[in-house]
Amino acid sequence: MANEEDDPIIQEVKVHGGNSDLYKMSVFQYPIRPASMTYDDVTHLSAKIKPKQQKVELEMAIDTLNPNYCRSKGEQIALNVDGTCTDETSTYSSKLMDKQTFCSSQAASNVSRYAAAIYKKGELHLTPLHGILQLRPSFTYLDKADAKHREREAANEGGDSSQDEAEDDVKQITVRFSRPETEQARQRRVQSYEFLQKRQAEEHWVHLHYYGLKDSRSEHERQYLFSQGHGLAENTELIKSPSEYLMMLMPPSVEEENDKPMAPSNVLSMAQLRTLPLADQIKILMKNVKVMPFANLLSLLGSGTDATAVLRCVQQVALLVQGNWVVKSDVLYPKDTSSPHSGVPAEVLCRGRDFVMWKFTQDRWVVRKEVAAVTKLCPEDVKDFLEHMSVARINKGWEFMLPYDEDFVKKHPDIVQRQQMLWMGIQAKLEKVYNLLKEHLTPKKQEAQSAHPLLVSGEQRVNMAKAKVKQNYGQLEKEFQKQKAEMKSNDTLARTDVPNVRIKEEPVNAEEPMDTSTHEGLNNGLVNGLHTAQGSMDPVNGHLPGGCIDRVAQELKAFVSSTFKKQFVLTLSELKRLFNLHLASLPPGHTLFSGISDKMLQDMVLDTGCKQILVPFPPQTAASPDELKVYALWEAGDTYDQHRQVLLEIFSKNYRVRRNVIQNQLSQECGEDLNKQEVDRVLK
Repeated sequence: MANEEDDPIIQEVKVHGGNSDLYKMSVFQYPIRPASMTYDDVTHLSAKIKPKQQKVELEMAIDTLNPNYCRSKGEQIALNVDGTCTDETSTYSSKLMDKQTFCSSQAASNVSRYAAAIYKKGELHLTPLHGILQLRPSFTYLDKADAKHREREAANEGGDSSQDEAEDDVKQITVRFSRPETEQARQRRVQSYEFLQKRQAEEHWVHLHYYGLKDSRSEHERQYLFSQGHGLAENTELIKSPSEYLMMLMPPSVEEENDKPMAPSNVLSMAQLRTLPLADQIKILMKNVKVMPFANLLSLLGSGTDATAVLRCVQQVALLVQGNWVVKSDVLYPKDTSSPHSGVPAEVLCRGRDFVMWKFTQDRWVVRKEVAAVTKLCPEDVKDFLEHMSVARINKGWEFMLPYDEDFVKKHPDIVQRQQMLWMGIQAKLEKVYNLLKEHLTPKKQEAQSAHPLLVSGEQRVNMAKAKVKQNYGQLEKEFQKQKAEMKSNDTLARTDVPNVRIKEEPVNAEEPMDTSTHEGLNNGLVNGLHTAQGSMDPVNGHLPGGCIDRVAQELKAFVSSTFKKQFVLTLSELKRLFNLHLASLPPGHTLFSGISDKMLQDMVLDTGCKQILVPFPPQTAASPDELKVYALWEAGDTYDQHRQVLLEIFSKNYRVRRNVIQNQLSQECGEDLNKQEVDRVLK
């Protein structure tokens, strides 16, 4: 109060707001030298603006007659920039630096709190500013001078070489075709600094006219600075409460808002969440929680939320599994994304996760190895899928994390039926993609889907296991008797046809049976290619039963022929691996399970029209003996038989040959010039 008494009010001035709706005013600030000069003394040659960027360039004349002007320096700058020749593109046509360019920059990011004021007849008229630009000297002419200097240096260096050398200098040009641009790549390109610079450069300049302080046009425009209505009733912007008026004069700073600590990108407060539309709220909640009962979802959305609207929205982002809602795979793995572990694209991840969700619709337990074997995904991706919706139990597998929601299933049977139809469609897609077997498709009994898991005592488990063993034993006994009867009938037929049967005699220890120990996991209980349950088909001292030898030879020949028609060249090691895979796919009791030795397999390869290629591998090679034995199909009956034979002859002399040598040899032997595509096909 004491300070107010010492500083009394001398005069009250009426304040009027300018007509800011029709008149947008900007302030340009630029230096004038010498300081004694006024704006009228400055000769403005030209001005131009880019409206979208609010960028202004102003050209001003330099007084070359001023005693402070260094003429020699001005001539040197003009010579460096334009060179000796003068044309329309020259920056300084007078061969003297006689003008200077000023380029603008934003002086303030928020100019809404600034205004231009004019005082007249005891009244202050305010006009809000649209922009404040500071113009500073531009030195782009120095860049032009540097470019000219580099061109001169390049010309001097290039002048030393002769004309003939320039003509002989041939450079190889690589042509590349651009790939189709994805949406994610396009967004990165649009946000890049280079793209923004390019867009700014593409905007056209708009040339402006400069009017002096005493010009009639300037006087006319200056009248817009005065408010047209002087009454407070007409100026509605000033009819505000004191707090609103203070807020208009001093709005909160943008910088202060930006200084507030930001929460992590994956954290959203419930207050912020409830400001979003209902569909976005549900999507964010499901994406973060992943598995949720419907009752919990309603409680998170707040009281008064319509349950019908929630049901409509949740079906767009989640699927029903055991009465609970699990977020859809395409919500977690959007298009054009990939796995952080293996780099697998989002489409493959979605299929694998859908398979895990579908398995949980069939049973409460899922085995991780089974999922990995079907989906062929890396263990880290499979673990992520399971952790989204289940809990690991020691020596049991992965159990669905929430109990079966019986209340929701009873209250909403129409939703449950619609979700079952969706799962039937997903199952059909999974069958096509993964070639699912019947054991995968057969749903287990729903006893595990009750709200309370069934407890079984140890004695009950033992009794169940005994009953299962008895049942399996009866089935195995029936199969054994049936196969024994078939075996006897085959032996009878063999005795009647003994004169027509030619048995190939082999020494007992001449050749060991094929070693299949490295592929033990592929044989489904096979020992050296033989089912243990089919002991009646065992060879005796290397001799097959008389009725089986022809069938074995036919089956083996069919396998070898089909294999070499697909792959023209194979090592013995690779052929044995493919044969073991073929055995694993055959049903029990097949004739090929009678035992095939390496010698039988190699003889059959030679009988089917293949030849052994003696490739001269280096002595220090680490390959096994089976990997050094190379067999190739000599005649396939196609147009490339001759070319293939020439190629095999080449590799029989050297294990490593250059491509141009192969192409020349093929051209000489076949009498025709092969193009690159044909050579590639023969090599492949």
